[in-house]
Amino acid sequence: MWAYIARRFVYAIPILLGVNLITFGLFFMVNSPDQMAQAQLGIRHISPEAIEEWKKQRGYDQPLFWNAESTGLKSLTETLFFSKSVKLFVFDFGKTDEGRLIGDEIKRRMLPSLAVALPVFIIGLSVAISLALIVVMFRASLFELSAMTCCVALFSISSMFYIIGGQFLVGKLWHLVPVSGYLPGVSALKFLILPIIIGIVAGLGGGVRVYRIIFLEEANRDYIRTARAKGVSEVAILFKHLLPNGMIPILTGVVVVIPALFLGSLVTESFFGIPGLGSFTIDGIRAQDFSIVRSMVFLSSVLYIIGLLLTDISYTLVDPRVRLK
Repeated sequence: MWAYIARRFVYAIPILLGVNLITFGLFFMVNSPDQMAQAQLGIRHISPEAIEEWKKQRGYDQPLFWNAESTGLKSLTETLFFSKSVKLFVFDFGKTDEGRLIGDEIKRRMLPSLAVALPVFIIGLSVAISLALIVVMFRASLFELSAMTCCVALFSISSMFYIIGGQFLVGKLWHLVPVSGYLPGVSALKFLILPIIIGIVAGLGGGVRVYRIIFLEEANRDYIRTARAKGVSEVAILFKHLLPNGMIPILTGVVVVIPALFLGSLVTESFFGIPGLGSFTIDGIRAQDFSIVRSMVFLSSVLYIIGLLLTDISYTLVDPRVRLK
């Protein structure tokens, strides 16, 4: 089992390196350092001296991958890729183009992201599993048909509709909660209620459909038929037999999502004015700040790989065949 897990850790290194290379290449194919300087300085007729000074202050005056003016190992180390991307492997995120420490921004913005994402994840998962069990209990009935019709409708509607509709109905029309904004401490609760509810409702349709399929597959297995033939009640079959066995594929899939909770939601945080990591990423893209973009892409890659590793570990715990690999 340990050899299996160790191989998964080793596989993560080239993946992270590839993500770094692709992010670096794509960003600088779209924006050259000169274009970045012009966008940041915000002056139409700008002197070449000002551009060079801006690049020098932020380390963008170096070559991309290879420094022909240097010798030996410095040809690789005195480059933009090494100074801007390689340091990420020791979690040295550096500074934004405005001079702020990205590491401090990540620490400060992580809590607002979790304040939205964690309740949406826990409550949404619990509600979706509960509704899926109820649908399976009344399978092949009018209730199941109606429930699946509602789920398809919920799943087909864009999340933007839920956000804009919720802000208009609950915030502007009923004046129950603020439309957007954020305050630290307990005062943040009134700003978080609406995005949490919208996040739960937006993911409910797809979640119920997926979990219903998993539970239906379990409901047709032999051990369920045997329990039913012995006269076990339908409620006991659902909660004592079907639910524990159906949770194995659900939990292994859910583990991948857990690390992504730290990054928050790009769309939700932007629309509701929540100063989380999602809005921080959007701000970096708008400002064409490569330091923010590369840091957030790298962090999301690390968290996603951690999720995959946790999934592999969970498989070793529930599937004895994996332990032998």
